[in-house]
Amino acid sequence: MNALIGRLLDLLYPPKCAFCRKLVRDGRMLCPDCEKNLPAPEKELQVQQFPHLALCVSPLYYTGDVKKSLQRYKFHSAAAYCGIYGELMAKCLRAHAVEADVITWVPLSGRRLRKRGYDQARLLTEEVARQTGTEYRRLLEKQVHNRAQSGTGSPEERIKNVRGVYRCTGDAAGKRILLVDDIVTTGATLSEAAGVLLSAGAKEVVGLTLARNEKQGHGHTTDWNGDS
Repeated sequence: MNALIGRLLDLLYPPKCAFCRKLVRDGRMLCPDCEKNLPAPEKELQVQQFPHLALCVSPLYYTGDVKKSLQRYKFHSAAAYCGIYGELMAKCLRAHAVEADVITWVPLSGRRLRKRGYDQARLLTEEVARQTGTEYRRLLEKQVHNRAQSGTGSPEERIKNVRGVYRCTGDAAGKRILLVDDIVTTGATLSEAAGVLLSAGAKEVVGLTLARNEKQGHGHTTDWNGDS
């Protein structure tokens, strides 16, 4: 019955590539052309260094169809994209031999979660956890509804905008933690959240995002989730 429903849905809403939006036949939401031609950094450029993070890895650049795709994912209810995003992120983790005891995410504020209807970073976390067989758990809460990072200017303003907005709500002590978000640009948000986890006793925090800014970040690391 489920297979029949799936076929009917595919007829009514044919699956499309999450990036170029061409129809795909296997339901994977990644067409052969995009799989070959997505803007992917060389392996060494997939890794960035930021305060409070052992490293941060990202399989794609935030540009072109990747940028458009992520905007649909976050702001136009394209939550189904999390499947192919998670696949690409898990592949990146394996390429860099990243291991963790637990995976968590940079959460939205309650106000933005109610408005959007889902937390895009949590969906990515759940998918990466499924594909890697790693436990995932909520460890952070956003206790302040601040301005979106996209509305701030300089790196210094981004750092100030996220200072003190997160608190640890779970057991992070002694754990190697993988911290997930969708995009890293200047890095203020990931760095702030990682600092909170380290203060709660985490052994190590590694960042993981789908996409990174094309220019090498300096100082703090931020993931632009419209909330960070």
